[in-house]
Amino acid sequence: MKLADYRQLVKQLETQDDIEKIAAETEYDRDFLLVIYSQVMVQLATKKYHKIKHLAPKLHAQWKRGKSFLKIAKKIEFSPVLTGLLILKEEGISRKMYRKYLNNLDELNDKRLKKELAEVIENDIVYSPKGNEIQALRGQKGEELLNEWLTKCNIKFQTEKEIANTYKKTPDFLLEEPINVRGIDVHWIESKATFGTRREIKKNLKNQLLPYRELLGNGMVIYWFGFITPTPMVEGILIEDGEFIRKWRE
Repeated sequence: MKLADYRQLVKQLETQDDIEKIAAETEYDRDFLLVIYSQVMVQLATKKYHKIKHLAPKLHAQWKRGKSFLKIAKKIEFSPVLTGLLILKEEGISRKMYRKYLNNLDELNDKRLKKELAEVIENDIVYSPKGNEIQALRGQKGEELLNEWLTKCNIKFQTEKEIANTYKKTPDFLLEEPINVRGIDVHWIESKATFGTRREIKKNLKNQLLPYRELLGNGMVIYWFGFITPTPMVEGILIEDGEFIRKWRE
């Protein structure tokens, strides 16, 4: 995807309701739109978190006066789930206990708290338990697809779990013998069930991909939902999308 098209799409994805609207009106896949929306929301939440945290006593006072978590979140343009977390921390409720509340609403006796937490869950597809589950399943599916592809192509490999005790940093798949892709001998493959923005790729290169290359040799990363083109040129690391898997050996 070209950068201009990505920026235009992000402008249209103002709320999570826009995901369904855009999916119905365009050829964009719903899961793709959810990935883009989630990444943007995480980036915004990370950027604003400390500022909002500083406001927590004030937000807590508003809540005590009867304003709901969701209304406060909309007013400050912040994640409803994280807004509830910061407010309840002022009540002495830990992050662990808050997560327990979110996952066990039926066990709550406080009617107001139960109602308002249900609202933040419904209106936060990113940080809610459902959002976390979707993200985890997405990552699992990507790894399963790569596993199936490698097996079908008779490419022998070891999984991250199998090599965890051997290397300090472990990619999702370490190939027993390298495969040649676009003139590069690929020794390992990393699966990313995300969209490769410039920021995302830069972060992954620093935290994972370059250390893998230094330790194991050249490799490849698959961004299942695509990436901004053209990709940054990284010597020894190929950046591909899900189409690469489909077209391999065609």
